[in-house]
Amino acid sequence: MGAGKTTIGRTVARRLGRPFFDTDHEIESRCGVRITTIFELEGEEGFRRRETRILDELTQRSGIVLATGGGIVLRPENREMLRARGHVIYLDAALPELWRRVRRNRNRPLLQVDNPRARLEALFCERDPLYREIAHLIMPAHAGTVAQAAASVLAQLGLATDPADPSETGEPGDPSEPGGQTAAPDPATHD
Repeated sequence: MGAGKTTIGRTVARRLGRPFFDTDHEIESRCGVRITTIFELEGEEGFRRRETRILDELTQRSGIVLATGGGIVLRPENREMLRARGHVIYLDAALPELWRRVRRNRNRPLLQVDNPRARLEALFCERDPLYREIAHLIMPAHAGTVAQAAASVLAQLGLATDPADPSETGEPGDPSEPGGQTAAPDPATHD
């Protein structure tokens, strides 16, 4: 949540010339409503069922870059799909930085509580070990620009591409990007 998975994932995909998918965006597109509405109507469990179906479909494709919502690792079957079907990259971010990035975003239903900072910390403590368990690669989420972060991902995967596109500026984890914590290259890549 707020680590930069969508922003970095999209840049990695562009550099590799591969399709980019974000599980949260796919769910919204197919349902025709925002994730917050799905949470209101179906609760978190309903959303998680949809998330697992989308993940199963997308991770069966090859040659894609995939970003997932931060809570996708909560279900064991999702962790198995991610680990077995892709190359999982965990964008490791410090809690203060995550809070700075998400504190004003109203499109995060799990943070619409009396104490969102404490909730973010609890979510992080629950999810961090699960990401570490399935990650093929752990890298810092907030070092430099998006272009530098994408270049670092590609370098660590041994997938050199053309030099950085000068139009790719900004910070990893732009808070305007909805979603959770996952970026990943081929056959599917995850944060």
